[in-house]
Amino acid sequence: MTVTLTAKPRRQDLPKDANLCSYCTAKCCRYFALPIDTPETFTEFEFVRWFLLHDRATVFVEDDIWYLLVHTTCKHLREDHMCGIYETRPQICAEYSTDNCEYEDHFTYEQYFETAEQVHEYALAKFSDPNDDNFRSRRPNPLPIAY
Repeated sequence: MTVTLTAKPRRQDLPKDANLCSYCTAKCCRYFALPIDTPETFTEFEFVRWFLLHDRATVFVEDDIWYLLVHTTCKHLREDHMCGIYETRPQICAEYSTDNCEYEDHFTYEQYFETAEQVHEYALAKFSDPNDDNFRSRRPNPLPIAY
């Protein structure tokens, strides 16, 4: 069996009145993100670390706002990537616009944490004294210059 993969058309290559959802795999229906308090103490970073000890949770920062992102698919997303309750969908879905959606799949976050260890290391660096000998590993010796 041969599977042929076709590239998703670029937004700018589609007609202006095209429904982007017809070309997408419903990325917006496969997660939700909630703003969380910006951690300001080591203890608050421990709470963020706790979030990441749970399956399918990540944390990101965008425009200096921290978010808990939960990777989970809407119960009503059909196999064709369309909404199974479109006429009675929640208001947040009805108000969602594809004008600024993640259709292109190349969005990056200011900060993105996938593991509890990443948050722990970040907090240690943030709250450590940079003059402390243990703050960072020693600077490596420079490589020799080749002529």
